[in-house]
Amino acid sequence: MEAVAYDAYLRALLAAPRPGRDRVLAFYDHRVGCIGTDARLMLLPLDDHLCHRGDGLFESLCYRDGMIFAMDDHLARLKRGCEAISLEPPCSWDEVRQRILDVARASGQRHGDIRLLLGRGPGGFGISPAECPQSTLYIVAIRTPLPDASVYQRGLTAFTSAIPPKQEYLAKIKSTNYLPNVFMAREAHEKGMDVAVTFDAQGCMCEAAIANIAIVDKDGILTAPDMRHILAGTSMNAAFQVAPARLPVVQRDIRHEDIAQAREMLLFTSATLCVGVTHFDGKPVGQGEGAGRPGPVALWLKDALLKHMRATGTPF
Repeated sequence: MEAVAYDAYLRALLAAPRPGRDRVLAFYDHRVGCIGTDARLMLLPLDDHLCHRGDGLFESLCYRDGMIFAMDDHLARLKRGCEAISLEPPCSWDEVRQRILDVARASGQRHGDIRLLLGRGPGGFGISPAECPQSTLYIVAIRTPLPDASVYQRGLTAFTSAIPPKQEYLAKIKSTNYLPNVFMAREAHEKGMDVAVTFDAQGCMCEAAIANIAIVDKDGILTAPDMRHILAGTSMNAAFQVAPARLPVVQRDIRHEDIAQAREMLLFTSATLCVGVTHFDGKPVGQGEGAGRPGPVALWLKDALLKHMRATGTPF
């Protein structure tokens, strides 16, 4: 195969298959400096260390009714990640914030998701950050349907993952190196279940592949795991703000026996807010007649979190 000139290569590039193209609503690349809407042009330099080393960070934000949920919490977590890996965005944090709003607005939709990626930048295929003179910022608005009501009524199935939790020094960094999470997603698919849940060497529950997990314990207390192996999600943090109106909240170690005795098990994500887990390791979650069905706290929290989201979200 012979090398081709610029025009021929560009034509071939634009004609190349682009799976998922219909989901991309708008995107921003700080190197280019403007917002695009044709997914064929949403490209990442192969020598960006974000691509070949996983040397970068990301955030997943959702927006509903023209409001971005927990935007400042997401940016605060991104800043903590930057401090942890010694990475600075290619522009001011105020500009990062404004570009998120610009891309959400350019999506032309009132509901959707935002993916923000902050990379070490292009410059070489080695491992040293010194190769990269300038970091990169990518922001993408994605078409995402609103969660169907049946998801909340049906609930989810979960199981104990064979994948160990991340090391403590990595657990709180939302990096683009998500291979353990990919293994968990594949594990769930192979088992025909929804959610894989990690446990540490001491048998304490940690998290799901892209979600936080909590329980309503036997005493009716909303209980989340200790955070040493966990990236605290914005939805779970919000739940801990609104839940005290109905029940006490606490963070402590959670073991298998606690799940067996729990009234409910809950999964928190930005997209679905709160969904009840009905079965864990093949056994119904909950006690009495309500076992194996989404419980009242899960159903209440998904509405309470949506109300909180609309009341505190950032309009665009």
